[in-house]
Amino acid sequence: MKPASLSLRLGLTVSLLGALLVVFLAVLAYFALTHQLNALSRDNLEKKMEQVEHSLALYANVAEISGKPHILLDQVMGHDNLTLSIYDQNNLRTPLLKSGSGMVDPRPELKAVRGITEQLVYSSSTDVEGTNFLTASKLIRVKDGTPVPVLISIDNTHDQALLSAYLRSTLTALPLLLIFIGLTAWFAVQRGLIPLREFRKVAARVTTQDLEHRLSVVNMPQELSELAQGINFMLHRLDDGVQQLSQFSDDLAHELRTPINNLMGKAQVTLSRERSSEEYKDILVSCTEELERVARIVSDMLFLAQSSQSTAHAPFEWVNLEAEAQKVVELFSLPAQDKEIKLSVVGNARVSGDRLMIQRAISNLLSNALRHCPPRNTISLVIESGAKQVSLFVSNPGAGIEAQHLPHLFDRFYRVDSSRTRSQGSTGLGLAIVRSIMSLHQGDAQVESQPGELTVFRLVFPKS
Repeated sequence: MKPASLSLRLGLTVSLLGALLVVFLAVLAYFALTHQLNALSRDNLEKKMEQVEHSLALYANVAEISGKPHILLDQVMGHDNLTLSIYDQNNLRTPLLKSGSGMVDPRPELKAVRGITEQLVYSSSTDVEGTNFLTASKLIRVKDGTPVPVLISIDNTHDQALLSAYLRSTLTALPLLLIFIGLTAWFAVQRGLIPLREFRKVAARVTTQDLEHRLSVVNMPQELSELAQGINFMLHRLDDGVQQLSQFSDDLAHELRTPINNLMGKAQVTLSRERSSEEYKDILVSCTEELERVARIVSDMLFLAQSSQSTAHAPFEWVNLEAEAQKVVELFSLPAQDKEIKLSVVGNARVSGDRLMIQRAISNLLSNALRHCPPRNTISLVIESGAKQVSLFVSNPGAGIEAQHLPHLFDRFYRVDSSRTRSQGSTGLGLAIVRSIMSLHQGDAQVESQPGELTVFRLVFPKS
């Protein structure tokens, strides 16, 4: 079964909640109206009872009530819905005075008379015709102190008619109101979900070849605006990643094409005619050098791929930068002696990181410095500890690097002098590896240089 659409589910939910609210308010209004009408009836009966009590106080005895009833009848005159009944306690079956038609069935009234007290008591009853009455009863004394049972009843027919009219109008209007709520809810949901259609359109246009589409956050609800900004940021990162991957693929193909073409060319030339064993040996040595270069490129690429995965490295440990720098200096001591270059390490600090990766970063910088440092000079490794970071500087004199090259030095396969670096065995990945290692350590790799002056590479570690 196909699931219901989001707009339909939201519309039905809002409609159901609206319907429940309307029904609840209608029921609440019915009970509030009933309570108010009942309160008004009680208030009217209480006021009439006070007037009757005041009038009975003028009668000397019970006998005068039947002889002079006009004083009491004036109290209910003009009130068609009021009935006044006054009884003699010695004869409860025949009232001394009765005004109005009253109830068709006298039994509820007689029941109220038998239980009468000097406290005002209310009771509800219904006669055989279905008419509802509210009766107030009280035992009132005349001037000689004789108690007289008094009952005042009010016919609630008009109140019942009002309630019935309310119910009829409510039941008539309720379906129309519910339909209106449902349509309004559906329209509001459809309008509210308009931005989601923009999400669908953008998602349909995005491909690996075209990641430039973005969601507009103008006039978008706050919740969807935050989602759109998150999606735009994700698309931006994907676009950068695809561009970098495309550029990397192009660079890698270019770098591997040269040694492979060299190998194919040498093999084809060698096989074109018979050669001596010495010639074959020289060609094999040359091919071995090209294969070693390819192997270094592959090895460096594997290292870059592994270092870019933050979950792939071993847990960080405390690393003594001076000790690691001394190990790297000892490793390069012989090549430095051959060029009569002095290597020095100054300063000490500890950082949290992967020891072998930090060695690799220092080694790549020192190898690069030795490659470009003139003979009989000094390469300095200086370690400085600041308030928030630890820095390791590798500086060497030499020809320097022009300003236009500095922003690209840490890019993969970037070379300032392509022919010279290839002849020296460089793969163009050393500084890219340094930047990847520092990124993994939440740090940074920087360079400063001016032609003919000191070139300084800097590794920046966060201070733990």
